[in-house]
Amino acid sequence: MGRVTERRKVIRIRDGAVSARPDTLVAEEPLEIRLNGKPLAITMRTPGDDFALAAGFLVSEGVLGAADELQNIVYCAGATVDGSNTYNIVDVRTAPGVVIPDITLERNVYTTSSCGLCGKASLDAVRTTARWSIDDTAGDTAPPVRLEPELLASLPDRLRAAQRVFDRTGGLHAAALFTEDGELVDVREDVGRHNAVDKLVGRALQNGSLPLSRTVLLVSGRASFELAQKAVMAGIPFLAAVSAPSSLAVDLAAESNLTLVGFLRGTSMNVYAGEHRVALRATASQG
Repeated sequence: MGRVTERRKVIRIRDGAVSARPDTLVAEEPLEIRLNGKPLAITMRTPGDDFALAAGFLVSEGVLGAADELQNIVYCAGATVDGSNTYNIVDVRTAPGVVIPDITLERNVYTTSSCGLCGKASLDAVRTTARWSIDDTAGDTAPPVRLEPELLASLPDRLRAAQRVFDRTGGLHAAALFTEDGELVDVREDVGRHNAVDKLVGRALQNGSLPLSRTVLLVSGRASFELAQKAVMAGIPFLAAVSAPSSLAVDLAAESNLTLVGFLRGTSMNVYAGEHRVALRATASQG
């Protein structure tokens, strides 16, 4: 697995018995993202798919939206005193003519660390920079995306089965992209859930697959505002999480026509926004 995992000594205690043994841990290292040679952001990530992570990050920031807007991505040498390459700095070069939006330091920090801006400023930022409206139809003849609860309930197990590194470490978040029929399109793992989503979106950008209409994004953990933001910026109509959403994530979903499902565990789930994409049969109880 290369630098994705590392080995460390651990003292193991089981039923009073003490032993020393090596343990496999998920690697965590900083990644500096530069844009056309200028430092832009630093995020803590699991090494691997770094180019896709950087590309996906720039999709969420409104810089990139199509494969032809990306000229290349390279690792930067000279990251240490002796000039060796640590593979922890990437430089993203945009194609000639691509207009770079004004990305402020405050927006940078909140995107990479989830510290957040005030609610209205955050919602306005996504509203003004999103390239696509959330559209889950492919022309006038295609019906809107509509998923059965039973299909949604099956997705977490499919995601878990695809988490190769989690099986060895137990310390990774994952994000998976599914078709509306429940087919697994791609899955990425990272120590940061937002990085896992960026890796998914970045690969889609490189493959010329944006916007990701008629897809479902499933994340392990909670659905924060920034994950809802990344879904909207990639044109994804459906975001599901195995844990709780934040209030601002629900607000963004409601404003952006994004379907947001939380607490997706077993046969239970909560639909917080965009319920028209969930095939509900029972009448909702009042009270």
